[in-house]
Amino acid sequence: MATASADIPQIPTLSLATGATIPQLGFGTYKITEHVVEAVSNALALGYRHLDTAQMYHNEAEVGQAWAQSGVAREELFITTKLDNPNHEPDVARAAFTQSLKDLRTDYVDLFLIHWPLPTLYGGDFVTTWKVLEEFYEDGRARAIGVSNFEPHHLEILLEQSSVVPMVNQIESHPYLLNQEVHDFDDKHSIITEAWSPLARGRAASDDRLSEIAREVSEQAERDVSAAQVALRWALQRGDVIFPKSVTPERQRANMMLFDIELTDQQMAAVAALDEGEEGRTGAHPDVMDRL
Repeated sequence: MATASADIPQIPTLSLATGATIPQLGFGTYKITEHVVEAVSNALALGYRHLDTAQMYHNEAEVGQAWAQSGVAREELFITTKLDNPNHEPDVARAAFTQSLKDLRTDYVDLFLIHWPLPTLYGGDFVTTWKVLEEFYEDGRARAIGVSNFEPHHLEILLEQSSVVPMVNQIESHPYLLNQEVHDFDDKHSIITEAWSPLARGRAASDDRLSEIAREVSEQAERDVSAAQVALRWALQRGDVIFPKSVTPERQRANMMLFDIELTDQQMAAVAALDEGEEGRTGAHPDVMDRL
């Protein structure tokens, strides 16, 4: 039975528009396609209780197997998955969602997202897809619904043409791409921002400027703090939900050791000063993402 390690602090939560809470730190499974069960099992044993997966990741079944054999009660977990890009048509989306529940070994997910807006596909009609997600929310199979990689102009369309405001927007965000305009829009409309790739696909872990801040924080904390931990702590203090990914227990543990440190206002500003705008983006821009 998986139990949280005694030296792991309680993970803070944020409140969704539904009144439910979402753990601010989760375990990401993007590009984990080998030893998935072992990686997720290790994360659960360390105390992670928010699991982020997607149909696109092709590992939902393994994530489901890991939690099912972990001994962690379903109500203690927050499970997120996302609609794959070829599955936007209503009947296809319904069938894909049903399969996700089967693979994840659960009769509901805590959060279900449209993975990409796909502005040049399906006539750019993500509103119809969103209305299908509203069905899942209304029947209780998705306790919360949201979007991923939506820009403000995409969100404005949903706000105008749908009855349920997205509860979450998962976007690329890290010290080299603040994505502040999206954050500000989300905040204005009570949409929680989740930051994918909070370490910029590993770049932050070896950044000399973050390492210098880490040395300052280490002196304050009286323990060694890494550049990666500085980047993750910055995102948490910014108010984002994050889910760093690692298959090694040591890094999984290190990614959780964020709650006995705090960045000063000056240090927060120094991290934000690393912003490179669009030059810092590591993935596709939502306005041109049209891959199936």
